[in-house]
Amino acid sequence: MALAMAETENKTRPLIVKRKKVIAGGGHHGGAWKVAYADFVTAMMAFFMLMWLLNATTEQQRKGIADYFSPTIPITRISGGGDGAFGGDSPFSETTTAQSGTGATSLRPTEGRQSLGVSGTNHRDEPGQDATALAQLAAALTGQNGDSALPEHLLAHVATRLTDEGLIIEIFSRPGQPIFDPDTGAAAPWLADIAAVMASLFATVTNAVAVAGHVAAEPVVVAAQTRWHVSTDRAHRFRGLLEMAGLDPSRIMRVTGHGDREAVSENPMSPRNERLEIILLRADR
Repeated sequence: MALAMAETENKTRPLIVKRKKVIAGGGHHGGAWKVAYADFVTAMMAFFMLMWLLNATTEQQRKGIADYFSPTIPITRISGGGDGAFGGDSPFSETTTAQSGTGATSLRPTEGRQSLGVSGTNHRDEPGQDATALAQLAAALTGQNGDSALPEHLLAHVATRLTDEGLIIEIFSRPGQPIFDPDTGAAAPWLADIAAVMASLFATVTNAVAVAGHVAAEPVVVAAQTRWHVSTDRAHRFRGLLEMAGLDPSRIMRVTGHGDREAVSENPMSPRNERLEIILLRADR
């Protein structure tokens, strides 16, 4: 009887079939991970390129690359554009760009200023053009345009910066490579090569020249302070090298020694403080 009841119950119970869907290959999980992986690979490639550039370039070349992406050379603005709110479409009056008016400068005064008997503005001898010429000379010396006038081993001793006073060219010592022998005071043989290149480049401009000597601090306190004499003597030695290389002596405006009072490194005895500063003075100074 129990068997009969079980058979009756099985006949009345609904039949449930479970089917399991099997997908070969693991299925599709979306493509977001591919985008994240591509970003990661791109970032790693950029990182390794940065590390390679830092290792394969000099300090001056790295500065040139930085200036390419963030220019530090000022743009020359010769004129404010003319009378009122710009007398022409372009604020640059001494360029060849198309404009419907002419800005007011000492070379090209506006008609309104001419009628008043004013021959131009109060700008002094176009200082903007002077700064542009100095910037171009610095680029030619350090190779910011891709071709340096100095060989690679000498370029590592040179740095430039453009200031209100003019173009400052630094020639500095490196560890194990002093610009002057610490014992004899003789100039390094390659210093004459740098002076020859500088004299050649200086011939392309008419700016006056100033030479300044700087030395590192001595490790101990001495009874007689000789740092002033040493820095002045080194400045005069390099002045002599410039003149021997062909620089007109009349262009030398001053030769000074600053001792160890203007260190550029936190360590006052660092070789980086042993340097010469050659300044191409701006014409409007």
